[in-house]
Amino acid sequence: MSTFDWLLAPLVCGLLVLISHVALGRQVLQRGIVFIDLAVAQLAGLGVLLAAGRFAADWANSLAGSALALLGAGGVAWLSQRWPARREALIGLVYIGAAALAVLLLAADPHGHQRLSGLLAGDVLWVSWSAMLPLAVLSSLFLLCLAWRPQRLAQASFFYTSFALLVSQSVALLGVYLVFASLIVPALAWRHPGWRGFWPAFLLGAAGYLAGLLLSWWQDWPSGACIVLSLITLAVLAWLPARQAAAF
Repeated sequence: MSTFDWLLAPLVCGLLVLISHVALGRQVLQRGIVFIDLAVAQLAGLGVLLAAGRFAADWANSLAGSALALLGAGGVAWLSQRWPARREALIGLVYIGAAALAVLLLAADPHGHQRLSGLLAGDVLWVSWSAMLPLAVLSSLFLLCLAWRPQRLAQASFFYTSFALLVSQSVALLGVYLVFASLIVPALAWRHPGWRGFWPAFLLGAAGYLAGLLLSWWQDWPSGACIVLSLITLAVLAWLPARQAAAF
């Protein structure tokens, strides 16, 4: 099997995540709730950990993660309305609370460290085609809704529900760190003064995934960390010319 064959599935997975997460990330920045990704992703992972060993089917574990992510997103929406001035701090507490519960849950597990590391960093290099199916279905429905009525994303109920469902699926494939980077880095690129819009941001994210996967393959480094650093590096390189032009 060639290198390209090994990289095709994880690259497609990354592109599938970016299709929805670029738009969701832009909403996250506009709403000023950057930590919501970390909180909801951590809650989704906690749901999967709670369900692990209780259900034989992977879809049941995934459903548990989605359910807890939906509850968390609803809680974040309520916190944002109830205490808007403190919402980032409160969302951060939701994240750290879920993370602490995950540590306690795995404390007696002999493989707890590996499972916790997989939840945070993921390993997209070994993702399977079948594992991408739920995310593909949800992403397709999300895009159809936006094509029919683009203003739906500005509605709180649609945004929080879509965010919870899509993030809970993507975090199971990519891990918390990479999902956060996939949401925030392309969304920041969307604001680039030279090339605003969805497709430039999407292409920057796609280039970051490809560069990170190749680096991971060639150096035998963790794929998630390589992609995160590649995304950040490309974003910095993209912004440098604009900053230099502004200085003059």
